[in-house]
Amino acid sequence: MPGKSTKIIIIAAPSGAGKTSVVRHLLKVMPAQLSFSISAATRKPRNNEKDGVDYYFLSVEDFEAKIAADEFVEWEMVYEGKYYGTLKEEVERIWNEGKAPLLDVDVQGGLHVQDKFRGQTLSLFIEPPSIQELERRLRSRGTETEESLKARVSKAAYELTFKDQFDHVILNDELPRACSEAETLIRHFLMNGSNWPQISK
Repeated sequence: MPGKSTKIIIIAAPSGAGKTSVVRHLLKVMPAQLSFSISAATRKPRNNEKDGVDYYFLSVEDFEAKIAADEFVEWEMVYEGKYYGTLKEEVERIWNEGKAPLLDVDVQGGLHVQDKFRGQTLSLFIEPPSIQELERRLRSRGTETEESLKARVSKAAYELTFKDQFDHVILNDELPRACSEAETLIRHFLMNGSNWPQISK
């Protein structure tokens, strides 16, 4: 990928921590600066999800072919047999629009992008109030079996151990405050680079 001095915003969190809600807020209030980086995934669409809008839904075979062709900025097998990744051409598309890609990614994927684009990224980790609250949120979705719920909660507990490797940790105990904190950090980063303001806890 060309070495452009262009910025990337990374929003990462365990499943159920609320990062999608934070991302939606950011895209609503900063449409001129940010564009959603559509991830590729091998899972089936949920509810009203649309291919090319919410995700690029790929078969496992197509995804693995793109891995072999080095077409991803980052990719992970997030759960057994389920791949997620960020395509290089998607990041390039957004840079060519003069905007910063907003990546809504898995924790490990976020760390990989941060490592790959040192000095170009702002990485925010969205932390749930507790594992118990995260489990309650996941259960309320009604999309998980008891087995898959346990797997997600276990994975979330593991992912929380990586939070201090991100530039900022935002506690999502009150969504409006979490959204405001993320917005303040991103606006400052896009204007000034890597000298962050201190956000009061």
